Amino acid sequence: MEGVKNNTLTKDKFSLIRKLIEKNGFKFTKQRKLILEQFFLADRHLSMEEIYQRLKENNIGLATVYRNVKIFSSIGIVKEIAVDGVSYYELKIYSKKPLHIHFQCVKCNDIIDIDEKEIALEYLKLNKTIEDINDLKIYDANIMFIGLCKRCREVNKCQDR
Repeated sequence: MEGVKNNTLTKDKFSLIRKLIEKNGFKFTKQRKLILEQFFLADRHLSMEEIYQRLKENNIGLATVYRNVKIFSSIGIVKEIAVDGVSYYELKIYSKKPLHIHFQCVKCNDIIDIDEKEIALEYLKLNKTIEDINDLKIYDANIMFIGLCKRCREVNKCQDR
């Protein structure tokens, strides 16, 4: 976690997130900062249980994780992705890939971001077309493809031999 705490860019991001939290009537507590750090450190989508497991040694309970992640979600800091009744969360604000599609592997349940530039452009065109045809304004979308990831497909190939 020291890498997160010492990074000047991350401190600036925390400062802006702090202002957003306080603007919405909440205090920026030590627990909220520790929970947010997990999103900066994670290289994947996190469930509430995974965040709790990462923080339980800091005396942060599961209820605290739930309460705060729900707050972060309601004010647009994190985004919720529901898969088979389990909610996973990713940093929405400051994401390096704000526009992307998700893929879930049915075997290992990994969630993979699909964020190729060409696909993002097609996605934007699709949004614009939907908005124009239906006289709507789209703010966000959740697109989830479901199948087998490369690793699980390779395991299946080896088992078939």
